Formats: sequence, structure tokens, C-alpha cells
Amino acid sequence: MKPTRLTLLALTLTLAAGLGHAQAIWKWKDKDGRIQISDRAPPNDVPARDILSQPAGASSKAAAAAPAPVADATKAAPAAPAASGVDSALEKKRKQDAADKASQLAAAQAADKARVAAAKAENCSRARGHMAALESGQRMSRMNANGEREFLDDAARAAESARTRQMMDSNCQ
Repeated sequence: MKPTRLTLLALTLTLAAGLGHAQAIWKWKDKDGRIQISDRAPPNDVPARDILSQPAGASSKAAAAAPAPVADATKAAPAAPAASGVDSALEKKRKQDAADKASQLAAAQAADKARVAAAKAENCSRARGHMAALESGQRMSRMNANGEREFLDDAARAAESARTRQMMDSNCQ
């Protein structure tokens, strides 16, 4: 019985600890009558009667104080010419990133072309070897649909030779 009590106590303490970290949620009606929910206070133009819920300990003064940083941001707007240096640095970084992506893309395309060329060279080598065996007149066989070995007659040898020539034409360039 005692381990059950300890488990219940630990679970209760864990859940209670999570409640202390809950976010402050604001809920209000906007000018159109729609309910808005946010973790930030509503704008100044929302009357106190339209605020449906607010975090514990927060008052309508907090709602009035929240838009103050917006006013500070408008005062900081004349300092925009000083930020142009940052913009040029950002633009330079963007151009560098674009150039890096382009070079990576070109490298990937070159690697793909090299891989395709190597595969074609391997296929060409195999086709030439197969054609040499066909032209040598040695006895050749293949497996049929039943898994049995069947030897190539003259007609089958000619068909296989034509197919091998097509492979050589497409791979040996």
C-alpha cells in the first residue's frame, strides 16, 4: 500500500509542477465581434468590457502597456538608414548562399553525369564481350520461362546479336 501512496504523491507533484509553467492566455472580442485568443494583451482600442479572460495578476493596465513597444518601434524608424549596412550585409550573405547552392547543384549534376557515363561504359564493355562471344560461334544457352537451359539456334543467335548491337549503339558512344 505504501508504494501506491508514494507513486500517487509523485504523480500529483509532477502535475502540480507543470501548472506553474502555464502560459498567460488572453481572450477578448475584437471590433468585429470575433473572439480572439493570444498570449499577448489585446490592443489599446479594445475596451475592458470586451476582455473575456486574462492571466491571473494581470490588469487592464497591462493591456495598455503592451502596445508601448510598437510606439517605440515607430520612433526607431528614422534610424533605418543606419540599418542599410545591415541590409547590404544580409543581401551579400543571400547572394553568397545562392552561389553556394548553385555550385552544389552543379557539382551534383556533374556527379550524376559521371555516374551515368560510368554505367554506360560498363554496359558497353559487357555488350562488346557478349557480341564477341556471339560472333565467335561458341555454343550459347539461356534459361527459358520454365527455368530450363535451352541452346541458341541460328535464329535466336541472330536476334540476340541484333539486341546486343542496339545496346552497343546506345551505350558505346
